[in-house]
Amino acid sequence: MAPPATGGAARSPRLLGVTTPLPLPLLLLLLTPLLAGSSALEIQRRFPSPTPTNNFALDGPGGKVYLAAVNRLYQLSGPNLSLEVEEAVGPVRDNPLCHAPQLPQASCEHPKMLTNNYNKILQLDPGQGLVVVCGSVYQGFCQLRRLGNISAVAVSFPPTADGAEPVAVFPSMLNVAANHPNASTVGLVLEPPSGVLGGASPGGTRLLVGATYTGLGSQFFPPNQSLEDHRFENTPEIAIRSLDTRGDLAKLFTFDLNPSDDNILKIKQGVKAQHKLGFVRAFLHPGSSGAPETPHGRDGPQMPANPAYAYLALNSEAKAGDKESQSHSLLARICLGWGPAGGPGGAAAETKKLTESYIQLKLHCGGQAGGEVFNRLVSVFPAAPGPSRPEDLLFGVFERAAPGGTGAATTRAQSALCVFRFRDIEGAIRAARNACFVDPSPDVVAVLESVVQGTGPACEKKRNIQLQPEQLDCGAAHLQHPLSILQPLKATPVFRYQGLTSVAVASVNNYTVVFLGTANGRLLKINLNGTMDMMSRKSITVAYGEAVHHIMQFDPIDPSYLYVMTSYQMARVKVAVCDQYTTCTDCLAAEDAYCGWCAMETRCSLQHECANSTQPHFWTSASEGIQRCPSMTILPSEINIHKAYSGMIIQISGNMPSLSGMEMACDYGNGIHTVAKVPGQDFSHQIAFCNFLPRDKYPDFPSDQDHVTVQTAVQVNGRNIVWANFTIYDCTRTGRVYPHTACTSCLSTRWPCFWCIQQHTCVSNVSECGNTPNLTDSQGCPRILPMPLAPVPTGGLQNIHVSLANTDFISQVMAPSLVWSLHSRPLCSPLQLHTPQRSQIFPVNLQLKGKPDRFIDSPEKMTVEVYNCAMGSTDCSQCMGREDLGHRCIWNEGCRLNQNPQPVTTTCPAPEIRKIEPLSGPLEGGTLLTIRGKNLGRRFSEVAHSTWIGGVACEPLESRYIVSEEIVCWTGPSPSPFSDVITVNVSKEGKSRERYSYVLPVVYSMEPDIGPKAGGTRVTIRGSDLGVGSELHVLVNDTKQCLNLVRTDSTITCTMPRGELLATVRVCVRFEHKSCIGAHSPTLPPPHAFHSYHTGTDLFLSPFQLCKVLNSTLITCPSPGATANKSAPVNFFINGQPYEDEQVAMEDPGEPKNLLPSSRFSLEYLPDPQFSTAKREKWIKHHPGEPLTLVIHKEHDNLGLECREYQVKIGQTSCEIQIVSDRVIHCSVNESLSTSEGHLPITIQVGNFNQTIATMQLGESETAITVSVVICSVLLLLSIVGLFVFCTKSRRAERYWQKTLLQMEEMESQIREEIRKGFAELQTDMTDLTKELNRSQGIPFLEYKHFVTRTFFPKVRTISVQILKCRTKNREGTWEGIALFSTLLNNKHFLIVFVHALEQQKDFAVRDRCNLASLLTIALHGKLEYYTSIMKDLLVDLIDASASKNPKLMLRRTESVVEKMLTNWMSICMYSYLRETVGEPFFLLLCAIKQQINKGSIDAITGKARYTLNEEWLLRENIEAKPRNLNVSFQGCGMDSLSVRAMDTDTLTQVKEKILEAFCKNVPYSQWPRVEEVDLEWFASSTHSYILRDLDDTSVVEDGRKKLNTLAHYKVKQAHLSFSLSALKDLDTEKYFHLVLPTDELIESKKSHKQSHRKKVLPEIYLTRLLSTKGTLQKFLDDLFKAILSIREDKPPLAIKYFFDFLEEQAEKRGITDPDTLHIWKTNSLPLRFWVNILKNPQFVFDIDKTDHIDACLSVIAQAFIDACSISDLQLGKDSPTNKLLYAKEIPEYRKIVQRYYKQIHDMTPLSEQEMNAHLAEESRKYRNEFNTKVAMAEIYKYAKRYRPQIMAALETNATTRRTQLQHKFEQVIALMEDNIYECCSEA
Repeated sequence: MAPPATGGAARSPRLLGVTTPLPLPLLLLLLTPLLAGSSALEIQRRFPSPTPTNNFALDGPGGKVYLAAVNRLYQLSGPNLSLEVEEAVGPVRDNPLCHAPQLPQASCEHPKMLTNNYNKILQLDPGQGLVVVCGSVYQGFCQLRRLGNISAVAVSFPPTADGAEPVAVFPSMLNVAANHPNASTVGLVLEPPSGVLGGASPGGTRLLVGATYTGLGSQFFPPNQSLEDHRFENTPEIAIRSLDTRGDLAKLFTFDLNPSDDNILKIKQGVKAQHKLGFVRAFLHPGSSGAPETPHGRDGPQMPANPAYAYLALNSEAKAGDKESQSHSLLARICLGWGPAGGPGGAAAETKKLTESYIQLKLHCGGQAGGEVFNRLVSVFPAAPGPSRPEDLLFGVFERAAPGGTGAATTRAQSALCVFRFRDIEGAIRAARNACFVDPSPDVVAVLESVVQGTGPACEKKRNIQLQPEQLDCGAAHLQHPLSILQPLKATPVFRYQGLTSVAVASVNNYTVVFLGTANGRLLKINLNGTMDMMSRKSITVAYGEAVHHIMQFDPIDPSYLYVMTSYQMARVKVAVCDQYTTCTDCLAAEDAYCGWCAMETRCSLQHECANSTQPHFWTSASEGIQRCPSMTILPSEINIHKAYSGMIIQISGNMPSLSGMEMACDYGNGIHTVAKVPGQDFSHQIAFCNFLPRDKYPDFPSDQDHVTVQTAVQVNGRNIVWANFTIYDCTRTGRVYPHTACTSCLSTRWPCFWCIQQHTCVSNVSECGNTPNLTDSQGCPRILPMPLAPVPTGGLQNIHVSLANTDFISQVMAPSLVWSLHSRPLCSPLQLHTPQRSQIFPVNLQLKGKPDRFIDSPEKMTVEVYNCAMGSTDCSQCMGREDLGHRCIWNEGCRLNQNPQPVTTTCPAPEIRKIEPLSGPLEGGTLLTIRGKNLGRRFSEVAHSTWIGGVACEPLESRYIVSEEIVCWTGPSPSPFSDVITVNVSKEGKSRERYSYVLPVVYSMEPDIGPKAGGTRVTIRGSDLGVGSELHVLVNDTKQCLNLVRTDSTITCTMPRGELLATVRVCVRFEHKSCIGAHSPTLPPPHAFHSYHTGTDLFLSPFQLCKVLNSTLITCPSPGATANKSAPVNFFINGQPYEDEQVAMEDPGEPKNLLPSSRFSLEYLPDPQFSTAKREKWIKHHPGEPLTLVIHKEHDNLGLECREYQVKIGQTSCEIQIVSDRVIHCSVNESLSTSEGHLPITIQVGNFNQTIATMQLGESETAITVSVVICSVLLLLSIVGLFVFCTKSRRAERYWQKTLLQMEEMESQIREEIRKGFAELQTDMTDLTKELNRSQGIPFLEYKHFVTRTFFPKVRTISVQILKCRTKNREGTWEGIALFSTLLNNKHFLIVFVHALEQQKDFAVRDRCNLASLLTIALHGKLEYYTSIMKDLLVDLIDASASKNPKLMLRRTESVVEKMLTNWMSICMYSYLRETVGEPFFLLLCAIKQQINKGSIDAITGKARYTLNEEWLLRENIEAKPRNLNVSFQGCGMDSLSVRAMDTDTLTQVKEKILEAFCKNVPYSQWPRVEEVDLEWFASSTHSYILRDLDDTSVVEDGRKKLNTLAHYKVKQAHLSFSLSALKDLDTEKYFHLVLPTDELIESKKSHKQSHRKKVLPEIYLTRLLSTKGTLQKFLDDLFKAILSIREDKPPLAIKYFFDFLEEQAEKRGITDPDTLHIWKTNSLPLRFWVNILKNPQFVFDIDKTDHIDACLSVIAQAFIDACSISDLQLGKDSPTNKLLYAKEIPEYRKIVQRYYKQIHDMTPLSEQEMNAHLAEESRKYRNEFNTKVAMAEIYKYAKRYRPQIMAALETNATTRRTQLQHKFEQVIALMEDNIYECCSEA
């Protein structure tokens, strides 16, 4: 059945490489995955298909694989899947309402279109040598192609027999398969078996077809109401068709096999909606006594000779939209009537009708009653009997489908594997027929009434009938009703999984091995035992993300290979990878049914790969268990080196074939072999005799051992097959190896050793001791009994007493010879011991006299300590502290030995603390504080409770205490930060010079906050006081530690561990094992998504190619080289950690966890591309100066190379490449080639692959021709010259023709360039404009003070003039009052109360609030740091007020003082950026707008123009305007004369404006003459001149209005004009117009015939001019937005970063986590508050004239900028205003830029308060003394005086201001200022 076109996963693109690596980065998308290194499966070969695959078929004898895909047929070689034949079968022109074109008598009026051909049936007919191919086009038309050459059609259609006329064709012969991509079809070739009627059957070969109904009423039928639709109702769901090409071709594909046969099963038209059949598979089966056969009878490992039945597995789909309707899985059976003797019952051969033998039953796969039910069949596989199960089984994969016909409940539905016995199926069928015709039972079986053939009587008892067995199986002529069994056949799932799609089963070595395909491209392999319990499970990824086809087949020649088809691939999979196991135990413990241990080859292998594996004991399967692994035992296993051995016995157990008669040897290693023999045959325990290792070949003993181990192997036919060890020991070495415990070791060893007392030696034979006593028990050995000895001072005499045990045996013979032995030096008693060290331990041993290497046993060493008081005690405490060690030392100007036996009391000096570390720790304590110094106590008890940090105790650790020198203690907790010295009180108190500080560490941020799940990301945690304490841990989720910590006082850097889940985790910093601080939650994204979010992530491609991260979904990596055309695994390493397939792990939780990480991707290498010249010539002659075009041919390949990947060079000259087709490349050289070398190689390079295809010969000499002319006759000369000229011309003509072709292909792009000419002209004009401007003076920037006053006081001109120009006059007391008031304003508490008090007054209007904010900004301009802190405090109050209501509305309008203060603050901070970065693109945009407007007509009265961005200012008239070039002379602006371009429709005032703009373009607008101040004089001739004015006596009057004069009115074309200053004149006030009459006038004059000449058109037709203007200005607008929303690396926007961080901090404090709210706050504070104000008011920045029309255009641009910063989606329609529609397409891209800008600001390094204050101080310094702050103070005082009572009340109410008596200071200001009004007068 063809899979649905939309089913499964999307195709995974393949990466194709060449054997030489490409230098170009290769895009690594989803690649073809490879197998896991430890998997039990292996993909041997693959074949990729460019289109979705549909079906495949295997030809075992022919060794072919046939693959059908959409529009393609492939013939592949079986073992390696290499392509042999490819045939295109689509797309074709078709219509589902039209009959196939092979039906000439049926015409079709429906339009046909190119339609893809989906394969529906691909079946092999080996008997006739055919391949049956049916597709979805032409109503399911079938073709018969040649087996072995699929490109050849075996029988054309309509068929023709022996040259006769073609047979008549009917629709039923053509409509075979389903004609829709998603409709199912199954097919089965029914070959007549051999031995039946001489090998032929009535009707010959037949084709069983099951197809989903796609006619009228089905979901697949196109919506159409034609009566012709009913002609497609007659196609049956199930049919048996003729396929006999050797018989009557007129019956080919028809149902009419025999007039008496009824070979179709068709559902009644009225119930088709309730009985929608979806077919899964058709297969043959011989009955329960035989094995199943694969669809065409040749694909299974066991093939029965005569299949008896054909089975159809199908689903009865649920009715669409009916929630009560459920899907059902069905199994239908049809008898073929072909038994060994004619039928299953042994009767004569009888052809069965489809309807009389058809019977179906339901398959129920589910748990116990009421449990889950898997009601939809996905795939089936009939399994032959095997050793573990002697019966036929049917394995089926079922899924849980949703009710109502909606298919699976999820994309990868829950599915299960169920097993049914064919014996139960056949029993149910027999019982059903018996219940229908012999003993009717209506609850058991019923006639299938849904089909047409089921019409008739119900089941009833036949009279006097006795059904024979064959009738119970297949029915009879008088029992021909299709039946349906009502009771389902039930089975319990043996395996559950998500998204199973396919099943194949094999019986191997007492196991049932089930292979299961999945929807995501994985292949599972599970081993089941005889009770169907799962023993093991493995998996492999075949094609990641591609669903496995529901049919899988074993290789018919070698069943150890399985053919698996996915959505875009065909794969040959080896069912087991046994050689990965190196030992027998590993091999059998894996419980892989296919793998076993090959004993004679000592390897794990498949059974057929092991020689003689069919014979007993050569090959051991996993079912036999690891106890059957070969092993051997050596007797004896312990060898005495002093004893002679002739041979040893080897006992071999486990599975091992008889070794008798084989060439055997024992291998001892190092090339040493001895002969081995087997005396007899005993497979359970074979005995071998082996000559022993020669004495001179014994290996050397290790120096510290008394034995050596030798490995021995039994070698058969030159191969070691089994191993074991034996040991060689030497008792005499035991005493030498252990000299101080010689006797004890001798008698305790595992060897049979004896101890000779007299000889004091260890022997292996007791006879060696002679007549002297010997010991056999180690407890009786003479030994030293250890006893404690007091420490001895150095140089003193000391008697040491030693106690002995078991000395009775040696008292007589050894006592006189005993001596003392210290360090092997004999000493006498009493002993005098010396040491230069502080203390030294001496061992005490008893040595035998005259035998220096033999000692009395001392199992427990006895020692004596010798000490030296003068060494190692540098202070009093150290010296006196030695008393606890038993040292008699005393301090007396140094440490001395106390000669007085009585202890002496000495007081030591006070402790001296020299060093403490660390110097700080957290408040919680727990820091390990190390104190180093002198006299820090004699013993621990003195310092246990004597160490303090100020008033906080520090608890010392006894294990870390070093007497007098070092104290290590745990610091206690402190309630608050403080710093103090360390005190140690030991009889006297000592203090440290350094101070220890308790601090509170604070964590601010962590970056990056996102990283891969694999871990390895290097993160930086920022904060303060992070370097405190002795121990620090960064914990992830309180369990895992961040590794490789490096910390400073402000940062902690560490490496993140691997994450367990894809989730947000908690990261905190833990000091001293106390509580964590600074909780943070970074996010771990999925591992296939790599982001370029920070520089700390490195991505590597194995083998170690550094990749480049382009964005969050794309990386590029250079492909490594390869030496062969094959797939190579691709492994990724993220931050040094190997990338693992997490998705597979999540989907496959049952996979063993001990598997190594494997590659999910592969890089497929294909053969190198091959190139040649057009005529494959190796030499090309070229004359320099001639045009050169090369035509290069490329051989067909699958590399999919693009033009940019080619590089063609002629010598060192690159050639311009153009790809004409997949196989033709044109290459042109536009420069002259170097002629220094006569021959230049033509080389093509693709990556690192180079191929020289030809050599070019340049400038060939004409000497030979000249010599030929002299020698030859004139006639011959003329002939040669003529031929030469002809050839040259022909060659040049051919090259010219090739070049012409290229020129024609380039014509289209040239036309496009012409279309863009209009924009190019404007661009050139703007470029010329910018070139003419002097950058230092050309852009008329306003000075900072004018920018500030225009921005701060846009509508209060008086104050701004006073602030800039005023001088002050003061009376007595005024200066003092101003100074005191300034002091008050610089008090934070006063100013905040002052502002809040004014804002609470109802009559304090918005204008007053803005004015006060601007005055405060001027007054505090010199202290921007203070101004910023005030603004932040007021903003906090504003945020608190907004957060309780609707926080998204904050900062939207300027309704408070602080909002205007924020605007001013932004203006100050952004001025430098505005001037240096944004100013130029903004000014160019203004110039472009003005120039574009001036290119067309402009109505001087209404201001409307032909070119505009604003619909309201669009001139909706077709006014023809022609440009005029005017030569103008003017004595002004530094120029004499210019040529000025104007339009003939311009009024004279408009002409003047253009002239002034041309002459004064480098002069600020404020210095221009006014238009009213100049006259325009036209010199019409040398004697006549005219003053041109807008209105004069020649003006035309229309409808009572005067029309303004234009250049056209005066008929000025090209003339000389003089421009001169004149007195200002007022324009006539009477009514006038310019280009069009006002709208109201037009309405009034509708009745006037004078308007009849006006053209009546819809004004909306001119809206396209808006798009023209927009397109022209687009580049300038993009440049402006890019400048505004970009960050300069040299000058980052520090103020923006600082303020945005402030907003984020405030949001976090208030628990505002909505990202939209933060986005709105940022947008309201910067883009809408500052940039929109600048965009709408360019006169704030530049000294220019902003006309009303420019203002309208800027409003549209500002609106576009506002929409770009908004987060709400614009709901636009045809009625939306054009101002919003105009840039609707660009808004999404602009939004991305805004979001990226905010992201970049967020990712900047945070600013500290110190850094920001330094920046603000620098801004204040740059513009010092620019403003008269006293004027601002005076204006602010007016508000203070106006609201004096309210301010006083507020000061009295506030506790802080009342405590500091600010209200009294304010009263002093009032007193000083009263009646001393601050006066200011203008200088003007």
